[in-house]
Amino acid sequence: MAFAEKMSVLVVDDSSMILSYIRRILDKTYSVSTVNSGEECLEFVKTKKPNLILLDMHMAGINGLETLHQLKANKATAEIPVIILTGDEHSETEIKCLHDGAMDFISKNPLVPGVVLQRVKNTIALNVLQKNLQAEVNRQTLQVKVLTREIAEALSKTIDAKDHYTRGHSARVAKYSTEIARRMGKSPKEQEEIYYMGLLHDIGKISVAGSIIRKNERLTDDEYEEIKSHPMEGYNILKTITVLPNLPLGAKYHHEHFDGTGYPDGLKGYQIPEVARIITVADVYDAMTSKRAYTDIRPQAEVRAEIERCKGTYFDPDIANIMLQMIDEDIDYKMKEQL
Repeated sequence: MAFAEKMSVLVVDDSSMILSYIRRILDKTYSVSTVNSGEECLEFVKTKKPNLILLDMHMAGINGLETLHQLKANKATAEIPVIILTGDEHSETEIKCLHDGAMDFISKNPLVPGVVLQRVKNTIALNVLQKNLQAEVNRQTLQVKVLTREIAEALSKTIDAKDHYTRGHSARVAKYSTEIARRMGKSPKEQEEIYYMGLLHDIGKISVAGSIIRKNERLTDDEYEEIKSHPMEGYNILKTITVLPNLPLGAKYHHEHFDGTGYPDGLKGYQIPEVARIITVADVYDAMTSKRAYTDIRPQAEVRAEIERCKGTYFDPDIANIMLQMIDEDIDYKMKEQL
């Protein structure tokens, strides 16, 4: 029959009597090691990682507070829980040590065996629980990210399926938006968020009649008003997704214009969320470079000229310039065919 390995405790104190006493208290439950200075403690943890350190505050050489600083500053030892052994009666000492990373205190005036054993048990149990919880959070986060991407891609395909002419539109807008964000120096996390916003920017069209979306002639005023409702509809759908709290911004504001003439709120300039200003440029680029019911793919020179013309009115000029750069690099006009 195999027995579980004992948790390990390192006791650091310059009093051999204290070391011997604490060893007797803990030895039946834990694997106990002892050293009598801060220097020896720091040397010990280079090769062994105890589950807990009991650290005396006042020692010759490196004192307890400095030893604590060095333990917490080292990535390899920063997660080892530390309990301070102290004879101080001053709360300022406790506050300072807690601020610097200690998990608890044990008074040496006097050392009470039951208190020592219980504090050690509680601190080790808490540390194990925190590690287990973090591992579970990491596992769940990975699952959520995979699920979130799969759901978002499925939803985008549902939107595009209402009109076969726009199939792939949402995914292309997401990719163009992500590339613009990358060129703007956004972090990988920000690029990922913008990808999702681009993917779901038209989610509100789920509530618009398919006959209106597919109509290949001029819309009536009532039909146009229904089309204009999709940003708010998208916002209302996405605002309930708490795992990505900024997700609704792309849906709600991608039809705002830089000069304030857009909808639904008539925002102007930098009042428009930056992510929406990015998606707007990507959205219009894809509209001009993909076949629709009412128009063919435009020549690249015409697309470029239109984006140039709308800088400062429809588009944020800086973001439009990034799209123009992408167009100029696309010598063979292949960017539109990436999906």
